[in-house]
Amino acid sequence: MQEEQQPEAAADPMSSSDAPGDGPKGAPSISQNISDADAFKILLEMKLKKRQKRPALPNTVTELNTEDGSKVYVVGTAHFSDSSKKDVVKTIQEVQPDVVVVELCQYRVSMLKMDEKTLLKEAKEINLEKLQQAIKQNGVMSGLMQMLLLKVSAHITEQLGMAPGGEFREAFKEASKVPFCKFHLGDRPIPVTFKRAIAALSFWQKVKLAWGLCFLSDPISKDDVEKCKQKDLLEQMMAEMIGEFPDLHRTIVSERDIYLTYMLKQAAKQIELPRASENEPRKYIPAVVVGVVGMGHVPGIEKNWNSDLKIQEIMSVPPPSASSKIFKFVLKATVFGLLGYSCYRIGHRTVQFVLSMPATQSYLQRLTEMPQQ
Repeated sequence: MQEEQQPEAAADPMSSSDAPGDGPKGAPSISQNISDADAFKILLEMKLKKRQKRPALPNTVTELNTEDGSKVYVVGTAHFSDSSKKDVVKTIQEVQPDVVVVELCQYRVSMLKMDEKTLLKEAKEINLEKLQQAIKQNGVMSGLMQMLLLKVSAHITEQLGMAPGGEFREAFKEASKVPFCKFHLGDRPIPVTFKRAIAALSFWQKVKLAWGLCFLSDPISKDDVEKCKQKDLLEQMMAEMIGEFPDLHRTIVSERDIYLTYMLKQAAKQIELPRASENEPRKYIPAVVVGVVGMGHVPGIEKNWNSDLKIQEIMSVPPPSASSKIFKFVLKATVFGLLGYSCYRIGHRTVQFVLSMPATQSYLQRLTEMPQQ
């Protein structure tokens, strides 16, 4: 599998100069007289000394290996769990990874640097502006579906008083403390996922799913979240609602399992050591990677790990179906119809009010008398 096959949408969220982990915090100063290669070797040795040969990892961690000896530690998390945050921190501290990959795409990267209070406020506020932005970005059907899923997330947020994505923010912080640790976004872009999901549903399936999402109101406790360590809470709730739609499950879960597996394998390529000169032979060492994903994706990643993955097909967006075109036409017709009827009613009442005014009646009377004169 060649590196150039990696899609542009899955690139690092920041340039190498801004990437976390450019150097260890509190590391001793290194003389400027030594070469970059020597400085790298010194810092790498410090990192390898901190890396545990037999790390004591949480039971939510799955270890996977590549053919060239690289190791990938997949941390299965619940997206609203304090325990998952601790699992992520402990795993990164124990293995001192070269790359950290999280289940986020560039459309959700803002949650990494936002504070908990702001995220709670953002998650609870689902307004017309957000709806317009989602429709503009993803199209009518995909935008509406995104807003309904945000409503599900907001429902969980309101029940627990906890903002989503805490494990990803912890991963971002811990990666910045590890020397030469890169941070990658490993999830498929949201617009692609939603457009493929919508294309997989018939018109009535879309209506039925939207109805179920609109009336989601079951109470959730923190104990329920921790019980869902074997399956992520948000994905479990979605699975219960979309269980009768296998095509939807395939696009939202199974295809993303493949994409996440592909990105983890790309991150686990061997690392080239710096050379003191061009004549020195190239040397490579196995990479250590930590992946942070929802627990519901772990079985799929294990299943696909030894497969030859090609993601071109699951990155394509199919053309709108006939039902989508009909729904879009009906929705537009309904909106414009209601708008036109509202304008008619307002205009009719306004005309009646103006005609009932004494000044207007006097003016009209004068106009009728003019031809007689």
